[in-house]
Amino acid sequence: MSDKLIYIPNWISGKKVASTNGEWLDKHNPHNGRLMSKVAASSKEDVDNAVDAARKSFCEWSETTPVRRGQILLDIVARMKQRAGEMAACIAVETGKPPQDAQGEVAGAILQGEYFAGEGMRLHGRSLTSAVPGKYSHTVRQPRGIAGLIVPANTPIANLAWKTFPALICGNTIVIKAAEDSPQIAIIFAEIAKEAGLPDGVMNVIQGSGANAGTAIVENPNISIISFTGSTIVGRSIAATAGKRLARVSLELGGKNPFVVCDDADIEKAVHWAALSAFSNAGQRCAAGSRLIVFNDVYEEFRNKLVAKAKLLKLGVAPGDDLGPVINKRQHLSIIGAISKAIEDGGTVLCGGKAPENIGLSEGYYIEPTVIEGLAPSSDLCRHEIFGPVAILLPVNTMEEALKLANDSEYGLTSSIHTSNVDRAMWFAQRVKAGVANVNLGTYGSEPHMPFGGFGSSSNGTREPGVEALDVYSELKNITFLTRTDRI
Repeated sequence: MSDKLIYIPNWISGKKVASTNGEWLDKHNPHNGRLMSKVAASSKEDVDNAVDAARKSFCEWSETTPVRRGQILLDIVARMKQRAGEMAACIAVETGKPPQDAQGEVAGAILQGEYFAGEGMRLHGRSLTSAVPGKYSHTVRQPRGIAGLIVPANTPIANLAWKTFPALICGNTIVIKAAEDSPQIAIIFAEIAKEAGLPDGVMNVIQGSGANAGTAIVENPNISIISFTGSTIVGRSIAATAGKRLARVSLELGGKNPFVVCDDADIEKAVHWAALSAFSNAGQRCAAGSRLIVFNDVYEEFRNKLVAKAKLLKLGVAPGDDLGPVINKRQHLSIIGAISKAIEDGGTVLCGGKAPENIGLSEGYYIEPTVIEGLAPSSDLCRHEIFGPVAILLPVNTMEEALKLANDSEYGLTSSIHTSNVDRAMWFAQRVKAGVANVNLGTYGSEPHMPFGGFGSSSNGTREPGVEALDVYSELKNITFLTRTDRI
């Protein structure tokens, strides 16, 4: 993408379409704060048009065999590989990721496509027995209808792949609400799908604000599935609205994920994974490790090495840089405010805690990697997700204390423990209230075949991706028939 201002429209029925009201939103470059694009400010009318296109294409797509649908998905993947460089460049500019991070995200999206394309040959049900002679029963999966997919900007192509591929392989048509801060990559993805032979109207992309376009998707009575990744407060609102018409809802929400460092941990490896969990992607992960729970016996050593590591991390968008800016000015100001509140609450900033002042970064939405200690577990920063490169150190004396503190949260998305004791690791992993429990790793790192989701305020109980995603995007039908034995 060049520095030239571009206009990013919707994608409806295989074509780029401006919003019906002719209005545009501003998208700024997170690296330097400059206006980089104008994005269609879609209204309810635009959403209705996209839903109508998805409705008209549903019959053809749903009656296409799952195997054929899988072949088309493989063609999409092949074209994603051909245009991987273009996609990564788009993501890097729109989100402010260093190039290697954007490339890794595209590779992950391709893996998602490869996995779910294969599900076209595995979209099977079960044969069931009966107590009645001559009675046979089996189950089949059938599409739900139109899926409304609402994605965030932190990992835009990964989130698009996460939702679109399972929705399509199950035979649904889709309306994507692109992230306001990463709008162009959704259009590139739609273009690739069309080039690969996906029929017009099967995939549609709506740009615009969550308040207008997102709400219109959630409220549209013809959308039978809503999959949303984002904040818990918005997820609750979606569930309440969609629940009135019994639409299926899949929610992957916030996290305040614990990272436990035991007294027998390999401290060097623990520091490595803690820094990645807290600071990579500028801390903009629902699976970020933001609560570092450390045994007192190794607390000082871990703290000193983590602070030294954080100070060495390089901010920027050049190859080899460790983390870029946060996604927009609103988020930037929110994080700075949260750090200030933490200081008021008695926290001590060990490193970072502010925007960088050096030329080349000061105009962007950068936050220095921040480590804070001295906060009470009940403080705001320990309780609420802030989606930035900020980690809190919390000392404990025992495994029981560590587990209690790890579970002292409304969230329950991911977790990690570092220890050389297998028994201790399994004891923690079995008891921690989180949908993901990692041992001697970071708090993130899901793969296409692994179910991801959380407990409590982190999810409504659904799991994506993995084979479990098929339960989100398909209906299970039981078919039973009775044979006549007198004809034999």
